[in-house]
Amino acid sequence: MSKTALVLRHHESIHLGNLEPVLREHGYEVHIVDTPHADVAAVDPAKADLVVVLGGNMGVYEHADHPYLLDEIVLLKARLDARQPVFGVCLGAQLMARSLGSEVYRGPSNEIGYRTVEPTEDGAASPLRHMTGVPVMQWHNDTFDLPPGVTRLAGSPQYGNEAFGIDEWALAVQFHPEMTPEMHEAWLQASADELMAEGVDADELRRERERYSAGMQEASRRLFGEWLDGLENRAASSG
Repeated sequence: MSKTALVLRHHESIHLGNLEPVLREHGYEVHIVDTPHADVAAVDPAKADLVVVLGGNMGVYEHADHPYLLDEIVLLKARLDARQPVFGVCLGAQLMARSLGSEVYRGPSNEIGYRTVEPTEDGAASPLRHMTGVPVMQWHNDTFDLPPGVTRLAGSPQYGNEAFGIDEWALAVQFHPEMTPEMHEAWLQASADELMAEGVDADELRRERERYSAGMQEASRRLFGEWLDGLENRAASSG
């Protein structure tokens, strides 16, 4: 039987990217929920084999303007309480942290560009090890307190919490392992005002992409593929 991956998407340009072929190679049918336009409260949190929560250009704390975020937090809390697999990226990681009881708030800087993250000792023994020494795409200015009961897997000089996990079935990453060159270019073109305000040179980001994108995508495929393998092993051992 095929497996199902329920994907919570917050904007059509912030999609699965290079993670989607890895999901399909592992036998998942992908079901997209565009949360700004869907009845998230009606989604059964237990129905899918895996929930993937993607990024977005809003903050978790901006739920007055984006009320569906509260429904996502409820959904994720139910999943995580039931120890059902969840993978979160950027905003998705922050939503996971909030659903586990932690605060999400503005960080010290708007981090935009390819940067390295440093796996912890636990991270080096996990699929996060594939990101060691690999510049990964960052685009965020929010952060979160580490939730109780999770394992910190990676940090960076700017942000202490770059990744956390729960055993082998929940993984949250602040960076963007899904980023393809096409996504990157679309984000640059849509964010000209933000980049100008931050004093970030779009052409320099394009040069970074030329240097680092291919290596990051290969590392992210290994990270995500190994993590999905762990889910399969968990399912086999529990079955």
